[in-house]
Amino acid sequence: MLVLTRRVGESIVIANDIRVTVVSIGNGRVKIGIEAPNGVSIDRSEIHERKLQEHGEAHVVESTSDSGLHNRIASVLKPR
Repeated sequence: MLVLTRRVGESIVIANDIRVTVVSIGNGRVKIGIEAPNGVSIDRSEIHERKLQEHGEAHVVESTSDSGLHNRIASVLKPR
C-alpha cells in the first residue's frame, strides 16, 4: 500500500486519467473527490465486496501486519 500525505485541494493522479482530490478534512473523516473516465467503475469497498458476493466471485482481502496504520492516520487527522 502506498500512503501519501495530501492537504485539502491537493490531488494524486493514477494511470494518467484518474484524479483523487482531498475535498475536506474534519471530524475524523476525509472527503475525497474522484474524477475518472466514464467506463471506470468507482465503488466504496463495502459496495464492491457486496457486488462480488452477489455475483459469486471470491475476493480475498490481505490483512496487513501493521494494525496500527489506521490509528496513526486517524491521529494525524484529529482536529487540534
